[in-house]
Amino acid sequence: MEKEPEKVIELVNVRKVYRMGNEKIYAVDDVSFDIKKGEFCCLLGTSGSGKSTLLNLMAGIEKATSGKIIIKGKNIIKMNENNLARFRQRYLGFVFQAYNLINSMTATENVEFPLVFKKYRPKRRRKLAREMLIKVGLQSRLSHKPKEMSGGQQQRVGIARAFVAKPEIVFADEPTGNLDTRTTIEVMELIKQMARDNNQTIVMVTHDRSLAAYADKIIHILDGKVQSIEVTERDKQENMQAHLKEVSKKLLLERGGEMTAEVPEEAEKESAATELQEEAETEGTISGKEGKAKPGGNAPEPAGRNATDNRE
Repeated sequence: MEKEPEKVIELVNVRKVYRMGNEKIYAVDDVSFDIKKGEFCCLLGTSGSGKSTLLNLMAGIEKATSGKIIIKGKNIIKMNENNLARFRQRYLGFVFQAYNLINSMTATENVEFPLVFKKYRPKRRRKLAREMLIKVGLQSRLSHKPKEMSGGQQQRVGIARAFVAKPEIVFADEPTGNLDTRTTIEVMELIKQMARDNNQTIVMVTHDRSLAAYADKIIHILDGKVQSIEVTERDKQENMQAHLKEVSKKLLLERGGEMTAEVPEEAEKESAATELQEEAETEGTISGKEGKAKPGGNAPEPAGRNATDNRE
């Protein structure tokens, strides 16, 4: 008999209440469910349904008013800020709709950043960051800064950053909200494949039913409550994904590539000679900075903290 996967996340009667004068607003109202190891879970709902607030509670970005949120056997509601920060660094990764990259850093440096807090040596973390960027198809963008990349490329950097430390759980908040159809499908395929390769758990928020089809479990949220929980059949899931790919191809053919005109993919225009030159320059930059990395220095705020500040 096959052993049932362990529960990595369990919510029990979770509430989040905001006060506006004498009025109480129940953003999340008595929510209970669990997510198993290796599952791709989607929180599906319209704008204002409470799905993003629920994700923030699960990620420890906001504190629940009551109930239990148990991750890896620990009730995170009872943790203080320091313990919660260490817990996030150890077990959690994040992919954001707005990318949340640090503009002054290169793609490699952005991906390295979570490894600084895990005390990786500079040479090791740079190697892992480069390998992850190559895996997401950005081998020619290692030394580029966010403003020198398209939206799709920036989100690939965000995905690489989320997965580089191999967290057990990755939270994704509308990860394709700023992307065109073709890039959306590429990003979703990338997230799913990387999670499968490492048996990682994904919790994604979306309002798009077609994207929810990538998930193994869909939790429908309305007015802060769970309306229903749908376990996706593998055949249905694969059919929907194939349909999305076909739609993307037809759109590209009909519009003659116009879809990507707003955010041109410069990588496709570069010659092999230019790519080789960039690689050589990157190697020089990496070796030149090797001895200068100071994890204990004036490092920017970690991605998780930046996200929290942006939401407040």
